Amino acid sequence: MKTVLETIDGGTGYLEKRGIEDARRNMQWLVAHQLGCTRMEIYTQFDRPMTEAELAPLRESLRRRGEGIPLQHLLGTVSFLDHEFKCDGRALIPRPETEELAEWILSWELPDDLKVLDMGCGSGVLGLSLAAAHPEWQVTLADASAEALSLSRENARALGLDRVQLIESDLFSKLDGSFGGIVANLPYVPEGDRAGMSKELEHDPDLALFSGADGLDLIRRFIPEAFEKLLPGGWLALEIGHDQAGEVSKLLGSAGFNDITIKSDLSGIERFPAARKPS
Repeated sequence: MKTVLETIDGGTGYLEKRGIEDARRNMQWLVAHQLGCTRMEIYTQFDRPMTEAELAPLRESLRRRGEGIPLQHLLGTVSFLDHEFKCDGRALIPRPETEELAEWILSWELPDDLKVLDMGCGSGVLGLSLAAAHPEWQVTLADASAEALSLSRENARALGLDRVQLIESDLFSKLDGSFGGIVANLPYVPEGDRAGMSKELEHDPDLALFSGADGLDLIRRFIPEAFEKLLPGGWLALEIGHDQAGEVSKLLGSAGFNDITIKSDLSGIERFPAARKPS
């Protein structure tokens, strides 16, 4: 029987030959998932023999990962701000940059009686993380995709966030009332980038990725509508593509927003615009 370490070594080579980035880390996650432990815990089990009952499903997961099935879909969950969220093909796989956006918002001094909207919620990681950190807030999650909303609903239930409201809506078409804050990670990938994208991204819904020739079609619709839906003094925070900060800043200014700020992500890319509606 192969040991845990021998299994990791063999699987790493298999993934490397198939062009999978960070192959060893991927294999460690697959083995840990099969053994029901954390990735760090497998370091204490390197000499442990693996049974055929453990190896058989692992081989199938390894084959699928080599074909480009995202690791998060194989594991079934993704960690986001210390919470575990269910992750599958119904919505975009949460990115580390989105976690940075959530952390930034949670660092702000904001009132307790806040009504917040997560527009284009996908799996719900943004809105549900805000709701978990601020139980006193009224949080609404909205998405045009019924499938994405079903995933958000499952994640809300798993986190015990029954008070969160979920609404199927094309932007603000089905939303009533006004909000003190709006956060959105809308599709921003230019259609022309489709051919050069990694095969893992083929498993994300097109609706969550692409938005016209420059990636800003939906954001152009969204920003002025968001301005109308915000209460005076309300804030807006977005995630955008790597070269879109200048254009989005213009869109925010044209819509009437002030206090426009662009925060860079950990890679130095201007990724997160934020602005306020004048009081």
